[in-house]
Amino acid sequence: MATFVSLVSWTEQGIKNFKESPARADAFAQLVAKNGGTVKGLWWTLGQYDLVAITEAPDAESATAVLLQLGAAGSVRTVTMQAFDREALERIIAKTG
Repeated sequence: MATFVSLVSWTEQGIKNFKESPARADAFAQLVAKNGGTVKGLWWTLGQYDLVAITEAPDAESATAVLLQLGAAGSVRTVTMQAFDREALERIIAKTG
């Protein structure tokens, strides 16, 4: 499974409906699961981003499908990075020769 870190910002629609955020988080977890992944953690934050999500997905294509569907709902925008644990980094380094 691939790991992804998403920095999430509410849109105007999202902030107007902030009280629905817990229910939207549940719907997000269901969407991730429907696409073969899991939500490892979700935190509401102060500062530049409103939430941080750590998810696992079978591959980048599956994660992108989730993020496209999430963005289309209109409540959030995301900046997402693929993350690598130590073992993955060691495999990457091994490929460099």
